Amino acid sequence: MSIGENKGPEPRLRPTSAATLFVAGLAAAAVAWLSISFWYWDILQLPWLPAVTMLALAVFEFVLAVQTKARIERKPGRPPVEPLAVARYVVLAKASSLAGAIFLGFTAAVTVWLVVKAQRNDAAGADLPTAILSVIASLALVGAALWLERACRVPEQPDSKDTDQTQLRP
Repeated sequence: MSIGENKGPEPRLRPTSAATLFVAGLAAAAVAWLSISFWYWDILQLPWLPAVTMLALAVFEFVLAVQTKARIERKPGRPPVEPLAVARYVVLAKASSLAGAIFLGFTAAVTVWLVVKAQRNDAAGADLPTAILSVIASLALVGAALWLERACRVPEQPDSKDTDQTQLRP
């Protein structure tokens, strides 16, 4: 390899793709529809804990996004942000958006299934509030995670063409 020869593209972390989240949600919805059709009658009732956990994580990531954005933009009174912390936040955001999309697909399918069955069964109607809260919580998590990911972007620097006036001119 000679000097100046390009080794190839530099590794970069790409923003989360909406298509990836959509496909993950659809796959989870298909699995949920099949699972709930076969095993719904074996569970006592849908648990509230996953929905509450997703909602708490969404609130945490929302607050983290607001603080991180202010620190990256160096707003007055905010300490500078450490680059390694921002990298960790991005990993958290990417993982949370994917997990939220999967949970959203799963709970949306369960919610639709419960709406269909609630007309004929009281147990399905009793589980509807939990399923609806789960859909809302997972939507909030996906939104907060995508916002945290966006908040971690480095702002563009102004052109330095006019700022370097110390160069010697012939």
